[in-house]
Amino acid sequence: MSKFITTIRVRHHEMDALGHVNNACYQHYLEQAGIEHSEHLGFRVDRYRELGGLFVMRRIEIDYLRPAIAGDILAITTWLEKMRGPRAIRRYEIRKQGEEDLVVTAEVLWVWVDVKTMRPKAIPPEILSAFSKHRQEIAANC
Repeated sequence: MSKFITTIRVRHHEMDALGHVNNACYQHYLEQAGIEHSEHLGFRVDRYRELGGLFVMRRIEIDYLRPAIAGDILAITTWLEKMRGPRAIRRYEIRKQGEEDLVVTAEVLWVWVDVKTMRPKAIPPEILSAFSKHRQEIAANC
């Protein structure tokens, strides 16, 4: 699968009593990386609404492996493992920029829902096609 990488600088107000990133902040980082990946492929929130739906986070599993602190630049890698029906499984890896050791790994289940009913519905073909094309372009450049 194709991977998308973005970075974020850890802010001081995201620290917990132990002096490292509060675990709850990582969910925001993951969500932001997913949004940026979608925007990279031309799917901003207004485009999703034109298609009649939005992705909502349904389930998240996060493994916290190493701490990060204020000022660290985190490289967030994300990719779609599977898209089928209304579901998209997205995986994530977070590392301190320039380092190999993982800080966090995560798997998130996103569900495409109708904006009017908020009920799950099949992911539109335009979205499936864009993500599939992106995977093929990445594979061709490897």
